[in-house]
Amino acid sequence: MSGFFSKSLIYLKGIGPDRAEHLKSEIGITNYADLIQYYPFRYEDRTKFYKVSELSEALPHVQVLGTIRRFELIGFKRKQRLKAVFADDTGEMELTWFQGVKWIQQKIKPGVAYIAFGKPNNYGGKISIAHPELELKTEESLKSITLYPVYHTTEKLKRRFFDSKAISKIQKQVIREALPHIQETLPPYLKSDYQLIDKKSALVSIHFPKTPDDLKKARYRLKFEELFYIQLRLIKLKIGRAEKFRGFVFSQSELLKTFYEDHLPFPLTGAQKRVIKEIYGDFRNGRQMNRLIQGDVGSGKTIVAFLCMLIAVGNDTQCALMAPTEILVEQHFDNIVQMASLLGLRVEKLTGSTKTAKRRELHEELENGTINILVGTHALIEEKVKFKNLGLAVIDEQHRFGVAQRAKLWQKNDSLFPHILVMTATPIPRTLALTLYGDLDISVIDELPPGRKPVKTIHFRDSHRLTLFGLLEQEMKKGHQVYIVYPLIEESEKLDFKDLMDGYESICRRYPHVPISILHGKMKPEAKDYEMQRFVRNETKIMVATTVIEVGVNVPNASVMVVENAEKFGLSQLHQLRGRVGRGAEQSYCLLMTGHKLTKEAKLRIEKMVETSDGFKIAEADLELRGPGDMMGTQQSGALDLLISDLGADGRILQLARDAATHICDEDPDFVLQKNQIIKRHISNLNKDQVNWSKIG
Repeated sequence: MSGFFSKSLIYLKGIGPDRAEHLKSEIGITNYADLIQYYPFRYEDRTKFYKVSELSEALPHVQVLGTIRRFELIGFKRKQRLKAVFADDTGEMELTWFQGVKWIQQKIKPGVAYIAFGKPNNYGGKISIAHPELELKTEESLKSITLYPVYHTTEKLKRRFFDSKAISKIQKQVIREALPHIQETLPPYLKSDYQLIDKKSALVSIHFPKTPDDLKKARYRLKFEELFYIQLRLIKLKIGRAEKFRGFVFSQSELLKTFYEDHLPFPLTGAQKRVIKEIYGDFRNGRQMNRLIQGDVGSGKTIVAFLCMLIAVGNDTQCALMAPTEILVEQHFDNIVQMASLLGLRVEKLTGSTKTAKRRELHEELENGTINILVGTHALIEEKVKFKNLGLAVIDEQHRFGVAQRAKLWQKNDSLFPHILVMTATPIPRTLALTLYGDLDISVIDELPPGRKPVKTIHFRDSHRLTLFGLLEQEMKKGHQVYIVYPLIEESEKLDFKDLMDGYESICRRYPHVPISILHGKMKPEAKDYEMQRFVRNETKIMVATTVIEVGVNVPNASVMVVENAEKFGLSQLHQLRGRVGRGAEQSYCLLMTGHKLTKEAKLRIEKMVETSDGFKIAEADLELRGPGDMMGTQQSGALDLLISDLGADGRILQLARDAATHICDEDPDFVLQKNQIIKRHISNLNKDQVNWSKIG
């Protein structure tokens, strides 16, 4: 099977080396498999003909049957355009071409019946279509009228006459050749249980559907298959890891009991208790734990992680906590030292700026077991860092670390693998979590600690700036601090964003006697750290920054977050920024500044922010608005290498596919049953490193 599908497009009639090279560089298509799986992004309904008298610019693309009465060239040289009068029995309209004028002029013939297709517009009271598709009216062309596929293309490809229509033409050709080679990839019982059409029909109908119902069935079949094989891969990974990697078995811990009864600074929420119970269940089952804790900013993930560390330390093992930045490490270290010192535990930190002499001392004390908990950046995963007995590794803000970096922590022990606890303050919608982290167990802290006042989110336009300044002054008089965040560092001719430096200067002019910090991505790490620490120590009252403050630092005294040009930020980014305030007991504010003109999508984002502070609702909305690739970035997960599924819209299909994959893995994990031989054969045909198991070839 893969031999045919891996054939280069050079062998396809009418392509040749030059066009093949452009298809590869422009849209990443190199072989037959890529082309067949390059699906249309929308379909035009060519089952209906409009009369000229019915046309208005409110209509989408339309097709009209008529004749060209006359045409003329207007203008000179580069500004030349071709105008034709097109008519049917109800009236006349104009067809206009601005490019390829000479070529079109030679092709069109007055008095001949054509099918014209395009978007109607109203110019000077007349209906006109610019650059219409024109096709001679023949029995053949009338027969082929159907839902018409539209493919993404690029300007470069269009200049080589490779528009959507040309892609459609080569799709017809490749599918004709491919049909005898397409094998079924789902067993009959699955197709019957989930009412799925066969693979060949699905591939034909996704490109050339005869009816809307054909298209619906093809989409459902291909989406189910894609999500089924992604889930199957993740569940297999999880099962394989559970069988292969044994973990420490931890029993009750006196340390935990003592801390819980005598030193716990505040009562735990029901959600925190539930998550600790889930983790303790993992500690006792003899397998290596791989669990993700999801919780909104301020939901108390750190105290949960610390209580779990006490179980590990109480069972004579050591713990590591890895965070992405030195500022975050500093914060975790201070928090943990405060709590651990009450129990006489030894906590140390290791970062890129730890001095050589101190490192030597740390390495020695880690190996002899004197250090109970080590907090650090990715300096923790260096070869030289060896533990006496690492029992639990906690990773904060998981999306900043790749899977490979996570795996290096496992190698820190010779005998048993340490348990892995991953924490993220970025709420992830269920569909995305199942696809990104389907190989991890997931715990959710969906409750904020009592006494936390929700942050008040207010939308201000530029004309409300005086009201904004009044609010800032009021908060600073109370002794509180303020963040002001900008989207860009330097001025850009193309983008009219507020520039950080310009903003910094105007804030300095507005508040000449207020000490102000500045923080952006182009500063050296030590300068960033210095500015951040000044703000943490309350030496500066206003922090003007780019989004580098999005993840991490806890400044309970900061009560206002101003986001300039809030319309330029994504929803989850805005939510992360809002999470920087509201960490103390006082009322906090998130003020979203925008211009007066907002796109429909930007308006929706701002409305959603004002309406809810629930991170999971925000994440769901973000997924619907932006799609999964934009939300997460795909660097840490090839699992998002999706061909047709849309995680924002296909949650129901994903759940069905996961249920099917789970049932098969429970009943027949090695696919030995006769009924699962199709699945086994399909997987054995794949490239070993392929992440999307539904791909052809």
